[in-house]
Amino acid sequence: MDITPPESEGCSGFCRSCGTMHYLPSGNAVKEAVLLRDRLEKQGTIDLTMSAGNNDPELSTEPLFGPQRGKMFGVLECLTGDGRRIFLYGFSGQFNGRWSVPGWAPPLFDVNQFKRLNDPVEREIKELGRQIESQIDPHKKKELLSSRKQLSKQLMLRIHNLYRLKNLNGHTATLCEAVGSAANLPTGIGDCCAPKMLNQAAELFLTPLSLAEFYFGRSNPSGTREHGLFYPPCKDKCRPLLGFLLCGSWKGQL
Repeated sequence: MDITPPESEGCSGFCRSCGTMHYLPSGNAVKEAVLLRDRLEKQGTIDLTMSAGNNDPELSTEPLFGPQRGKMFGVLECLTGDGRRIFLYGFSGQFNGRWSVPGWAPPLFDVNQFKRLNDPVEREIKELGRQIESQIDPHKKKELLSSRKQLSKQLMLRIHNLYRLKNLNGHTATLCEAVGSAANLPTGIGDCCAPKMLNQAAELFLTPLSLAEFYFGRSNPSGTREHGLFYPPCKDKCRPLLGFLLCGSWKGQL
């Protein structure tokens, strides 16, 4: 497969703190992303540390071609403090229920805190769902639907408060602080490849040089993502955070 993105693709975002549009090109990350894509194709796993006969079945890429559909994968080229070039890797959201996989950028929150907050409420939401399905009385059903909606909304707000973003200046922010508003934050914001990789770079005191992302697996329901193709970070979930995360980079400014 030889499908590469235009060299003009990369990522950019407006930083509210410094009033600047920061930009990162695709650069050398493209070649590394092609190698990563081909490796996933050949090995059929996202296990970057795998050895013969020791493959974790939960890290198989096979489910990405089924009902679960595919996801975005990314590569971030970075410069270390002593001048070495290294690459960070990321995938969007969870992989087969896992937030953390060795060798990949971690989520922007503490996984244990997330589970303690999310799991009990998720059980309540599922129980409400069962009650809704079995409820015959239209009035009571409407009340249950309203309760579930409100519970989900409250949970999402509390989960958003768990996220912590660190930029290249060493400054930290919540999702709301980075975006500038607590209203209408989309589901999944902060879980995409670019924010996770850029946050990891800041945590490791690395300077980002270039970034590239591709889609791997069965096309998404809307048909806007196809297997093997490269795409820039999404406008709704990534771009609102990129300005903050890129602030402090020595790379170009628009």
